[in-house]
Amino acid sequence: MKKTSLLFASLLFILTNGFTQNPVTKKQEVDYVNPLIGTAATGFAKGLDGGGTMPSVGPPFAMTNFVAQTGEHLMSRMNYFYEDDSIIGFLASHQPTVWMGDYGYVSVMPQTGALKVLPKDRALKFTHANEVSTPYYYSVLLNADGNKNIKAEIASTSRCGIFQFTFPSSKEAHIIIQGINLNPEIKHWANDYTERIKTLKGYVKINQGKNEITGYNPDRMSAQISPALPNFKGYFVIQFDKPFTSFGTWDGDKVAASAIEGYGTRSGAYISFTTRKDEMVQVRIATSFISIEQARKNMAIELAGKNFNAIVQSTRNRWQKNLSRIKVAGVTEDQKAIFYTAMFHTMQFPREMGEYGKYYSGFDDKVHTGNSYTDFSLWDTYRALHPLLLFTQPERINPMITAMLQMYKEGGRLPMWPNPAETNIMIGTHADPVIADAYIKGFRGYDVKLAYEALLKDALVPPGNDTILRYADRDLWTGYEAQAGLTYFKTVGYVPVDKTAESVSRTIEYAVDDYAVAQMAKALGRQADYKQLMQLSKNYKNLYDAKSGFMLPRKLNGQWDEKNKEGGWEGFTEGGQWTYAFGAMHDAPGMIEMMGGKENFAAKLDENFAGKHYRHDNEPGHHYIYLYDYCEQPWKTQELVRKHTTENFRNEPIGINGNEDCGQMAAWYIFGVMGFYPVAPASGEYAIGAPQFPELTMNFTAGGKARTFKIVANNLSDENKYIQQVTLDGKPLRKPFISHQQIVNGHELIFEMGAKPAYHWK
Repeated sequence: MKKTSLLFASLLFILTNGFTQNPVTKKQEVDYVNPLIGTAATGFAKGLDGGGTMPSVGPPFAMTNFVAQTGEHLMSRMNYFYEDDSIIGFLASHQPTVWMGDYGYVSVMPQTGALKVLPKDRALKFTHANEVSTPYYYSVLLNADGNKNIKAEIASTSRCGIFQFTFPSSKEAHIIIQGINLNPEIKHWANDYTERIKTLKGYVKINQGKNEITGYNPDRMSAQISPALPNFKGYFVIQFDKPFTSFGTWDGDKVAASAIEGYGTRSGAYISFTTRKDEMVQVRIATSFISIEQARKNMAIELAGKNFNAIVQSTRNRWQKNLSRIKVAGVTEDQKAIFYTAMFHTMQFPREMGEYGKYYSGFDDKVHTGNSYTDFSLWDTYRALHPLLLFTQPERINPMITAMLQMYKEGGRLPMWPNPAETNIMIGTHADPVIADAYIKGFRGYDVKLAYEALLKDALVPPGNDTILRYADRDLWTGYEAQAGLTYFKTVGYVPVDKTAESVSRTIEYAVDDYAVAQMAKALGRQADYKQLMQLSKNYKNLYDAKSGFMLPRKLNGQWDEKNKEGGWEGFTEGGQWTYAFGAMHDAPGMIEMMGGKENFAAKLDENFAGKHYRHDNEPGHHYIYLYDYCEQPWKTQELVRKHTTENFRNEPIGINGNEDCGQMAAWYIFGVMGFYPVAPASGEYAIGAPQFPELTMNFTAGGKARTFKIVANNLSDENKYIQQVTLDGKPLRKPFISHQQIVNGHELIFEMGAKPAYHWK
């Protein structure tokens, strides 16, 4: 496949009518970001998913993503797939990832000729040769009528966007607004429209005198796995700089010409006018989850007095400031594209939910004073993304934790996967290790007492229906799941397969969570809690079958579930026995002892990798590569880090091996090339991997002070992939581990690389 990085050379010259970027002699970090990486639906091999990313425009952690829409999106289908060859709209989206839903969305689509309102009818062809995608600007040529094109461009802020449509000469030019899209033709197991079509109505209102359309969309694609939110709406204000001569509303295939208001389940509005050749029509759109009035306020704050070019430049500057917090040297152009696109992907979610001193909460369906975040993909991101943000986005850590604590106050539990209400996706209470890890590493700018209360509730208080429901994946909403099966976990020492779904995975992941809470308890001087939680953190051992060498499902009566002893998936989350064979990331020494010592443990790891059981495209095994550090064979970690940072990431649309999952894949890659990884959350320790770049410098703040941490890999090459020596500020590291405080207080980590494995570094 032709590499899309060629598209970005054009950004050194004229990108759009009116938007130019002065030629520069040296590219900046932002110039290497390729938002098309990971946008393919196709995976690295048959049966594997694509990256699930989108080429959205907007600043870091934007509340609303503005993106070209190539197909009708839903849970399991992104709004943009690289393989598609037509565009149905330009979307103000809140879909965080492929297996989670959009909510409160609205789309805008230019058109010429006969009015066509439905997505399949209004779709216009395009080619990637006529597409430019950056974090701060997007453009594409749409084939409108024969050889005539409409040029579409996007610039945006966090809550507002500007679309520019350059039309051909036409007596029939239109802009179609779609405010809600419940398509009864779509039948998919993860998307239940039954109740939504009965109860939801989107609303639009046209004000010709103001050249404006306002409205709201109450749809949430994940509604069936969330609590009811009667007050939820995604509000929008859309303004046009060109008067329109005719207008109307539509619902399904029925058009109501000249109607100024409309309600519907698959509906919107349209405006029509005549255009001259190359006439540009600008559309300004503001979004809000609070009200139409708040959307107007957002527009006034973010767009008033600013033209398209100014928004492009401002958003570009924000990305450059954030991306340049890590600088790399001595690598290829493709490696820079992969690295800085990975950083781009780590700065998308969780998304901002605050609107200038107010925020809507999906946890009590009310508007509150303050600010917030949502779309925490915690089962994925507690592993690497949140630990990375401690370095790359330290100013956002306390506000993100505060947002989770607000959810706790408003709903009674910390979030598992808010979208924007709780969805009970996936398993475990992984806000616990995120908060505990931040606390252990010195972040205290939130209500610590409330945080500990919330963590302790996760660890010790079962959900209301704990002994009644099985809590299967994507069950209809019945209440907060939290640590389902916790009643059994605390009494018999594991989650039983005949009582609770995904029992083995739950047992292991609850143990990880409890370990993290224990570390916070210890730091707070809560010794009794610490002892109890540490005991619970060992419960994973109760599912280890020494005969098979695997963690296996057990029934409440203590018997092994025989039908699932031979490679079955019952009892596991997104995998089987190998997927969770080394899942107790918090207790590598305990796993080693359980499996018969370091040699046996290393042999089991060898079997895992040699047998191709390791699945980099899914999160449970992301720490497995680093476990050789714990059994005195770190050179195998070094080999595997090089292999998997190289093989699983490309500067192409098919560029991520598996779903990006809201920044987790990208964060794994960034830690991989830096040379260390946070295996055990809240331990304050990183396992050494092997640096993959000759030079990398992190600029961050810690304890209110600016810090610089430089990582150098001398003699690094394909052959010289093994560490011979490591020094931190001139002092040698004797073991393959480094603490958070050593990094925060250090200045330079130097690796001497060579062609032969070594353990006892000199």
